[in-house]
Amino acid sequence: MYDAVIAGGGHNGLVAAAYLARAGRRVLVLERLGHLGGLAVSARPFPGVDARISRYSYLVSLLPTRIVRELGLPLELRRRRFASYTPAGGTGLLVDGADAARTAASFRAVTGGDADFAAWQRFYGLTGQVARRLAATLLEPLRDASGLRALVGAEAWRELFERPVGEVVDERFADDRVRGIVLTDALIGTFADPWDRTLPANRCLLYHVVGDGTGDWNVPVGGMGAVTRALAAAARAAGAELRTGAEVVAIDQAGEVTFRDAAGEHAVSAGRILVNLPPATLSRLLGESPGTAPEGAQLKVNMVLSRLPRLRDAAVRPQEAFGGTFHINESREQLVAAYAEAGAGRIPTLPPAEVYCHSLTDPSILGSELRGAGAHTLTLFGLHMPARLFRADPERARAEALRATLASFNSVLAEPIEDCLLRTPDGEPCLEVKTPVDLEEEAALPGGHIFHRDLSWPYAEEPADVGRWGVETEHPRILLCGAGARRGGGVSGIPGHNAARAVLDDRGLSRRG
Repeated sequence: MYDAVIAGGGHNGLVAAAYLARAGRRVLVLERLGHLGGLAVSARPFPGVDARISRYSYLVSLLPTRIVRELGLPLELRRRRFASYTPAGGTGLLVDGADAARTAASFRAVTGGDADFAAWQRFYGLTGQVARRLAATLLEPLRDASGLRALVGAEAWRELFERPVGEVVDERFADDRVRGIVLTDALIGTFADPWDRTLPANRCLLYHVVGDGTGDWNVPVGGMGAVTRALAAAARAAGAELRTGAEVVAIDQAGEVTFRDAAGEHAVSAGRILVNLPPATLSRLLGESPGTAPEGAQLKVNMVLSRLPRLRDAAVRPQEAFGGTFHINESREQLVAAYAEAGAGRIPTLPPAEVYCHSLTDPSILGSELRGAGAHTLTLFGLHMPARLFRADPERARAEALRATLASFNSVLAEPIEDCLLRTPDGEPCLEVKTPVDLEEEAALPGGHIFHRDLSWPYAEEPADVGRWGVETEHPRILLCGAGARRGGGVSGIPGHNAARAVLDDRGLSRRG
């Protein structure tokens, strides 16, 4: 009998396994795929091209320094100097983290004045305050809403936790493009209306600005696969047993897990079962109704380029524009229009998207020949592409979404991105597309939802949950340890840490030996 069986070998499951095994618990991790890491993996998807792409997730913000330190992870996360660049006709808005004067001048050139830059500083000063005060609590038992309100302050609570982010942005900023830049952080991976009074976009914004107390989105050196390798090594070194090719097919609330591998079907017992799978999947494994299926809403396009594309803006170098987040047709009105079209069942005419270049910050993911030739990777993340658009005819819809997205990208460049794509030895362009339906099929994510389900507030919404870890289920032996837990979502390890703490705080769990 194991002290803990972990269903799912994604990064959160590995975090939980490492903490529990280091505490002397007997731990088994079961992973359906032939590799660990879930969506935090690197791959060489283009035959004959020596480029390791972060295939699904691609940046790290929420992973606490404390977890890296406590698990002794040999992991380097590099900060990007440039936060973002937004093309605007023949110019553009560059947010330079090392040069406030240049950023102010860029705002002035795009908006025609200084008011929106001052508003930008005030707004992100407020989110920075929340990040510094909230980050440490994510690794602690849940507080209630009043306790968190006292911690972050009345103004921040009102603007980020009570009012629709769309209203706040409309009130604080005048320029349509600046409004859109702020709103994109409230929409990444979430098909939501920023003016919805149930505040789904606010919760998304919160997780995108908190980070590890800074809100920075950092580049993992070696790609996302380096994160998984470090975590798997830590778990193994502590004594955890990690099995791949082992698909969990049933979970019994009494503590039994049934899984299938190449040798057949097996059952193991555990004091606790930690589930690093979507809650809808857990319901199915328990034989319960999964309820309404979640829905992802993103298009991921991975590219390798022979060179970076030319810009219309002569004042900004491509290395600067693509060194941070490159915004594509993400003004407020463009976001609203795309949301309306997708809601009506159509691929948006001008899809909003954002792009970043991993290899500018971390060239180690490219082979020496590619580096010497000036090649680069590009990761494009498209918004407002819900799974419903790809259900009836996935191949046709994928092709249509790609055509529209590349056309949207080209509309803000000085040359077509297709002219910059590297080609494989067989002449195929180095371009890979992933829709929510693709993620559902490849990664077993219901609806292709990258957060497993809609994000939740980082506090206890019920009095009974105050002091708990946000990982508990209605079954005492079963805990969530993945993105679907409270304070889940993103590459963070937070749910894995918190599930391990919930187990270790339970005096009734037997120890090994």
